Amino acid sequence: MFRKKRYRKKYKGIALIIAMLFVMVFSALSVAMFSMSSGNSLVASNLHRGNEARSSAESGLEVVRYYLAQAEIPGITPQSQWFEVLQSQLMGGGLPSGMYASLVEDGGVTTGITIGSSQSVTLGSNQSFAAEVSNSDDRINILVIGNAGDVERKIQGSFIYGEKPEPYSVFDFGVATKGPLSLSGNILLEGVNISVESDVYIESMEYNQTLEIIGNSQIAGDVKVVNPEGYVTLQGGQAGIGGETGVDAINNHVQIGAPQTQFPIPNTSYFEQYVNGITIDSSTDLSTITTLNNVRIAAGTNPSFTSDVQINGVLYVEQPNTVSFAGNVNITGIIVGDGDYTDNSRSNQITFNGTVSSSSVATLPESFGDLRDDTGTFIMAPGFAVSMGGNFGTLNGCIAANGVDFFGNAGGVIGGSVLNYSDQPMELSGNSDLFFNRTGNTEIPNGFEPVLNIVIKYDPSAYDEII
Repeated sequence: MFRKKRYRKKYKGIALIIAMLFVMVFSALSVAMFSMSSGNSLVASNLHRGNEARSSAESGLEVVRYYLAQAEIPGITPQSQWFEVLQSQLMGGGLPSGMYASLVEDGGVTTGITIGSSQSVTLGSNQSFAAEVSNSDDRINILVIGNAGDVERKIQGSFIYGEKPEPYSVFDFGVATKGPLSLSGNILLEGVNISVESDVYIESMEYNQTLEIIGNSQIAGDVKVVNPEGYVTLQGGQAGIGGETGVDAINNHVQIGAPQTQFPIPNTSYFEQYVNGITIDSSTDLSTITTLNNVRIAAGTNPSFTSDVQINGVLYVEQPNTVSFAGNVNITGIIVGDGDYTDNSRSNQITFNGTVSSSSVATLPESFGDLRDDTGTFIMAPGFAVSMGGNFGTLNGCIAANGVDFFGNAGGVIGGSVLNYSDQPMELSGNSDLFFNRTGNTEIPNGFEPVLNIVIKYDPSAYDEII
């Protein structure tokens, strides 16, 4: 009996096909994953360069902030010229080596400064920045462009003008002088109430010997010297400062390299409103004049008063002039010399050789009007050298001039400060004992315009990244 054979149908090659399908699928996945990885790497690279560019811009902003913070504009500069002064400081060495600055002009008018325009400021191998500083009405605007390779980012911000606070005022001292100070003979500078009323402030930037005390002269208060190279000389066993003599006086009561402060600008025109009396000129017979009520002395008169004189209100002296008082002078008012506070020539002079007595303008009759409220000033004479050689009881107010000398037996109480605007030596000689009474003087007297230097302050609220 025969059995029928059965044959199973075989599908040869199916495994190869399936394997190829898997290879294709995995290859596609690999390509996709590679594409995704490459894309992510590219995105990361772009993001990294973008962050580097923004970091360059922010670094540039910080660099510019630093150097603008170093700028200082003199307080006497008109506001319309503040940006011009800033330009000159940055263009004239205000930036370090390697940082380039150039002016931005529009139709021949300078509108700003570009830092790093012709050659960007390099921060790293592929990072740099350039900045443009421009002026608006009341602030300084800045645009910083940061680069990282071919990627750039922009940041804008602004700065405002502000006043630099002063460490102290010249009215905080008994004597404040731009030039060196010399005391010789038997000079005593003392406070009426406390010794600090006779403190001394000396700039003396042209002379390294800033203070010389010879003989038995003494300063009861302390001394601040601005000149960092300045030194003090004491000659004589009794020459002293702060109640001490010798090396101890210098070490304990003298500060060398003290912070500088600003002298206020004397505004003599403020007092011209009160000058409603006669005008003395070369045709005036001085022998007939014993009382001066709000009087003007015309320029070039050069009067010499030989008799006793009573001065009430304002005595307004025009420049050029040399005015001298040989007799006794009683002053219930203010002497004003209308000169230039930068003139140190001593060609204009006001000299008192006799005894001087003084009363406050507050004691004037009502007919003198608002002048009675202008207490605090005895002499305001910029551009004039003021010399006093006679005794005085109390001088009711400060003395401000370009050269202040006390000689002979001049001495008494000064109800304020002595301000010397001249950079030339100020000399006190003879037997001049000066007692300073500054108690209650908390405000700058009328007619003095305080000067605060202008500085640049960053305004963080104006920060903005330009997309």
